[in-house]
Amino acid sequence: MVHAAVLCAVMAVWLVVGAQGRSLRRARTLFFGANEQPLLQEWRWKARALVEKRLRGRWEWLCLPVACAVALLGRSVLPLIAGLVAVPLARRWLEKRRARGAEDAKGAGVVDLCGALVGELRAGHEPGQALLVAVRDTDVLGEAGARLSAAARFGGDVPKALVQAAGEPGLDGLAGVAACWRVAVGSGAGLAAGLARLESALRADRRRREELRAQLSGAWSTVVLLAVLPVLGMGLGAALGARPLEVLLHSTAGLVCLVTGGLLEVCGLLWAARIVRAGEAG
Repeated sequence: MVHAAVLCAVMAVWLVVGAQGRSLRRARTLFFGANEQPLLQEWRWKARALVEKRLRGRWEWLCLPVACAVALLGRSVLPLIAGLVAVPLARRWLEKRRARGAEDAKGAGVVDLCGALVGELRAGHEPGQALLVAVRDTDVLGEAGARLSAAARFGGDVPKALVQAAGEPGLDGLAGVAACWRVAVGSGAGLAAGLARLESALRADRRRREELRAQLSGAWSTVVLLAVLPVLGMGLGAALGARPLEVLLHSTAGLVCLVTGGLLEVCGLLWAARIVRAGEAG
């Protein structure tokens, strides 16, 4: 009965917070007409904005409700302690994932910057003016883009600014732009040709990385499946009436098995992740 109640609660939350299906749309059309009432629409958007605002950048705190549910089902405080420990670990993992996404976005921004520069130079603009327009159209460079714009606008050392910006994660392609700038700063046509070749090389490199990640996605799926299998086994045992939480949390042998299995699980995940990351680096 407890498991059924938890399942019903999860389904209710999914129906309320998740995507609204056809039945809800038909109900709104039936009761409110073809157009929703302004008050209802405003309330819905405010509720969605509130949820996004509360959880934006704080998804790691979802470990606590899960830990509380397991603690209530297992009648033990150990899952709650594990949830508190998992919060900083999840936060660190999410920060690394965001940093990796920002690095990929900056790499794509460098490619777009090269393409915009080539277009502006071939249109007849001076290199400094072309750099200003290209940086303005590329909004993922951040502070590096502001420094590049300042150097181009006020007659600064543009190659030096490019080299300094290339030291940031994801912007290493700007070192090639600086080299092309030094070689052909006096000739717009020569600079355009060099940047065009650089853009092609950067696009080819990004394409190879994306293909490698696509090939390694199967390995990551296997890692995730192996991580979820113990949880599925516990759920199957609970469905059969074996009471795995009670055994694991309220007996000495269960605690030993829980700690040993948790350590082996962590070691296996780290090992598998290291193998996959080594393949990505190669």
